[in-house]
Amino acid sequence: MKKSNFVALILGTIGVVFFALGMCMALLPEWGLFHQGIICGVIGLVVLLITVAIWRKMEGKAPIKLNGKTVGAVVAGVLGALLLGVGMCLSMVFGQMVLGIVVGVVGIVVLLMLIPLTKGVH
Repeated sequence: MKKSNFVALILGTIGVVFFALGMCMALLPEWGLFHQGIICGVIGLVVLLITVAIWRKMEGKAPIKLNGKTVGAVVAGVLGALLLGVGMCLSMVFGQMVLGIVVGVVGIVVLLMLIPLTKGVH
């Protein structure tokens, strides 16, 4: 394992744990830690963004350029993940199985569109 991959693994794990714990703290009313959960989640996101920058620097890659394609890919990824999550919630929490499956499949299709959007069709 290369040193850059190991560093990314460690920092990524720390970032994901902080983010997941923060979301649990914020979204579980039994815990009563909404504000602390938001802070913990933001710390996790910051660590994950720093991880990407450090990994790219260690790999000798150029920083990510913010252009229309990059922003579109990020928006499509966030939208697809949200649709998939809403579909799962509709199916499992609210008992609306058919609507949840339809919304979830739309989310999966949006996520699958990321492949040709980022890599292109050859």
